[in-house]
Amino acid sequence: MKRMGIEALYRWPNTSKPAPGHKIYPYLLRKLPITRPNQVWAMDITYIPMARGFIYLAAVLDWFTRRVLAWRVSITLEAEFCMEAVEEALARHGTPEIFNTDQGSQFTSIDFIKVLAAREIKISMDGKGAWRDNVFVERLWRTIKYEEVYLRAYASVSEARAGIGRYLNFYNTRRPHSSLDGKTPDQAYFNPPTPVAVAA
Repeated sequence: MKRMGIEALYRWPNTSKPAPGHKIYPYLLRKLPITRPNQVWAMDITYIPMARGFIYLAAVLDWFTRRVLAWRVSITLEAEFCMEAVEEALARHGTPEIFNTDQGSQFTSIDFIKVLAAREIKISMDGKGAWRDNVFVERLWRTIKYEEVYLRAYASVSEARAGIGRYLNFYNTRRPHSSLDGKTPDQAYFNPPTPVAVAA
């Protein structure tokens, strides 16, 4: 791709710049079996192009079921819209054991960390530049961009918000996933498999 001058459309601009002096937490998910909803939530921010200009989209994703639990759009990269999404997810879906993000300044900010620490949620952060550490959110971004965003030319923030909202509702309720044995994220989240008892 480099030799041919081809580059991915969804990798710019950089939305994950760390802030000097902010605490970075270790990555807790390596080799961890993820076996149930609300065990691990992940969050990230991506860039959404419009006909003129762009906005940012933040989403909270349940790692096991791929369900989008909450999302927000913003015209700036301030931490507030991320905190709003997290607080909505917590209010509607309870508390995860682990919350994973990258090392972006929004996620290392004191106010953002307080929201998680107040609920005794374990904080996990991707390694620097290690996008594979949050691969399921990266896959969500690719899916929404190729199935929704790149097919439109949003004329306004409100139009973008409405289009993204419609798509994420479809994604949660109607789009089957091969990794979920053909279930939708909603089906996997609200009807998790019953653990099989093992005789002693």
